[in-house]
Amino acid sequence: MSEKINQIVEELKTLTLLEASELVSQIEETFGVDASASAGGGMVMAAAAPAEEVEEKTEFDLMLEEVPADKKIAILKIVRSITGLGLKEAKELVESAPKVVQQGIAKDAAEAAKKQIEDVGGKVSLK
Repeated sequence: MSEKINQIVEELKTLTLLEASELVSQIEETFGVDASASAGGGMVMAAAAPAEEVEEKTEFDLMLEEVPADKKIAILKIVRSITGLGLKEAKELVESAPKVVQQGIAKDAAEAAKKQIEDVGGKVSLK
């Protein structure tokens, strides 16, 4: 390699990861290239491997975040139908928001329950 290339390589060795990322972005912008397209197959495989190890979450907690005062009765009815709680228990749960309504439920059931509560005006999150 030429002396000029050796100097550039030595300079690159001193860059932090953030600086190297900024350098790649600047090279892409300046020369109109895409550095990810030129990456070797080995790099693509290495990047894909950790993503495969992450398991998709299958159980969710349905968290009632907020209950507007004028929507409390409608939300109370939904919470009772979802949980099977009695009137008193469901009322206490709704009034003590933010509170977990259900734990460890399937994704489809969690999303359906979330939609029901949001449709009547409540704020819900899945954790």
